[in-house]
Amino acid sequence: MRALLVDRSAPDGLRPGQAPDPEPAPHQALVRVAATSLNYGEVSAGLAGAPDGRVLGWDAAGVVERAAADGSGPAAGTPVVALGPDGGWAELRAVDTRLLGTVPAGADLGAVSTVPVAATSALRALRRIGPLLGARVLVTGATGGAGRYAVQLARRAGSHVVASTGDPGAHGAGLRALGAHEVVRGPGACGGLVDGVIDMVGGPQLVAAFERLAAGGTLVSVGHSSGEPEVFPYGALLATDGRHDRAITTFYLLADSGLGPDLTWLAHQVAAGELDPQIAWRGGWERAGEAVRALVERRLHGKAVLDLS
Repeated sequence: MRALLVDRSAPDGLRPGQAPDPEPAPHQALVRVAATSLNYGEVSAGLAGAPDGRVLGWDAAGVVERAAADGSGPAAGTPVVALGPDGGWAELRAVDTRLLGTVPAGADLGAVSTVPVAATSALRALRRIGPLLGARVLVTGATGGAGRYAVQLARRAGSHVVASTGDPGAHGAGLRALGAHEVVRGPGACGGLVDGVIDMVGGPQLVAAFERLAAGGTLVSVGHSSGEPEVFPYGALLATDGRHDRAITTFYLLADSGLGPDLTWLAHQVAAGELDPQIAWRGGWERAGEAVRALVERRLHGKAVLDLS
């Protein structure tokens, strides 16, 4: 099968090539991939740590080529969206049926391919904050793929959404159009306290965002794009009147069970136009290096989609 292979000798660490067809386990469906979306984490840390010849790729959308042998999951011919730790950058992918969501017939599979990591992380992270109706929620790194989904989902849930970005002048109008009530330059510029934080950045921004938490508030650490350590000043974790019961929780999407229904619901929302995937770059797999460079160099805000044609 055709695939994008890790190749350290290639300019962008990837080359088109051939890989063996996957052999699905009984609980896995074989999916013919139509499109994949790239994530910053996999093209930065993922490519750097993978051996030559490996097929990476967390996100994919396509059609079930062969249903799982154990009878779980959708039937052959069903359009699906798929999540996994690797294998998405290839024509065929073996996917655990618990990590498959069904997609409406005729949906744009490129748009739907943005759902697995970005949208599902945003949805699951928001649930960890607790009741969202009437809550005040801060989203850091709001211009990234997951951040943009988090802004939309928090607004739909009835939250007052504060979007944090490094350049409010360039991105403020777009974030407000997605549902942000306020757009600020970093968590420190957030006026007042918040009930929850979805942090995509880590490092000093996580520390500053934690400082904005009200009593009983939760910060969900989803991403670490800053690459910097979190260093809390003395007294940052002291519980005082109005500043108690605050929590930081870590997040690992693949540890969550029952992702199939969430993938299905999110795919249907994207297909119906209720959620905007915010595709900032789209092209064929032969242009993968171009998309990787744009992500690594932080020139791409939103999602990058590769169509396999």
